[in-house]
Amino acid sequence: MNWKNYLRQFLRDLRSQKLRAALTLFGLVWGTTAVTLLLAFGEGLQGRMIKNIRGLGENIVICWPSRTSKPWEGLPRNRKITVKDEDITALRREVPGMTAISGEYSAGNKKFKVGHKVIVPGLTGANPMFAAMRNLIPEQGGRYVDDLDMDERRRVVFLGDGLAHDLFGDAEAVGQYVNVNGMPFLVVGVMQAKEQDSSYQGRDKDRASIPATTFRAMYGQQEYGNFVFQVADAGEVGAAKDKVIATLAKLHRFDPTDAEAVRMWDVTENEKFMHTFMLGFRIFLGVMGVLTLVVGGIGVSNIMNVVVEERTKEIGVKMALGARQRMIVTQFVFETLLLTVIGGAVGFAISWAICAVFPAKFDEFVGTPAISLQVGALTAGLLGLIGFLAGYFPARSAARLNPVEALRL
Repeated sequence: MNWKNYLRQFLRDLRSQKLRAALTLFGLVWGTTAVTLLLAFGEGLQGRMIKNIRGLGENIVICWPSRTSKPWEGLPRNRKITVKDEDITALRREVPGMTAISGEYSAGNKKFKVGHKVIVPGLTGANPMFAAMRNLIPEQGGRYVDDLDMDERRRVVFLGDGLAHDLFGDAEAVGQYVNVNGMPFLVVGVMQAKEQDSSYQGRDKDRASIPATTFRAMYGQQEYGNFVFQVADAGEVGAAKDKVIATLAKLHRFDPTDAEAVRMWDVTENEKFMHTFMLGFRIFLGVMGVLTLVVGGIGVSNIMNVVVEERTKEIGVKMALGARQRMIVTQFVFETLLLTVIGGAVGFAISWAICAVFPAKFDEFVGTPAISLQVGALTAGLLGLIGFLAGYFPARSAARLNPVEALRL
């Protein structure tokens, strides 16, 4: 027998057993759709949560100089640690793998006034590197503070998108002036809207940034409230943190093992936890989908056992005419795999359609489901394995029948 004969036999059986074939296909379609959609929605949810985490910044560490908790080299504990420009310069020079660092001045209770509107948002003074580290991306037509603003201590301000809307409504904010504690500041940029699920001084959309030099000149503050640094590779964050502490300990003479002297928030730890959590969650979803698919495979196997019983005489005739066991096995495995392929293809098509029309308005909550290459390969592999096993064992039983006994049944 050749493949055309196998296919002809399959179509003949399909016409004679329409209901049985339809129920078998339904089980396969349901299982394939369940596996694919569960993994696709897991993929989308993970992407959304990682995006929210990275709204604060990617591969960054926020550091707050504090007070020592241990005596060191004859110096008492409870000494205040301060960080200035020269410390930032030393850290930039001494810490390998660091791609950017910026000190950060912060202030509240600064009145922003436009016309009759008065708002009291958070105010940040930082250098141009701060924007890239903290994902403060300006909308088209605007910018963040630059080196010239720093050098000339310009009165320019970068607004969060929420703050810009509160001050100017739907009007264009870039190029307008806002009074900050009675002093006019030119708006040079508005932040592009972003997702952000964590913060340390309030959401960026409700804050404003000015050049660090301007902030220092206005308020006479020399020490940074905190500083932020970024490394190229998340795997290097731990070594960079140790080097930062060691460098500051040398500059300010405190115990390098003093965890209270400089407190740190490693944002990459949040992302690592989320990756681990989502891996477990996606494995759970995958197992649920696989079990659903296995149930469909059991249904296929039961159907094929019934088919073998109904076609016992046909098998006996074929074997009496010289058909080998391999041909009998191949016929039944071929029919099972073909059913599996059809059911899998329909299930994939349904999953793809659901993902394609999934409302964008839900992206903010559960992300956009995506059928990745890994999801497709995993589902196809499972389908192939289940289809083969579902057809092989009934086919083997059929091939082992005695031709004479088969003809008597």
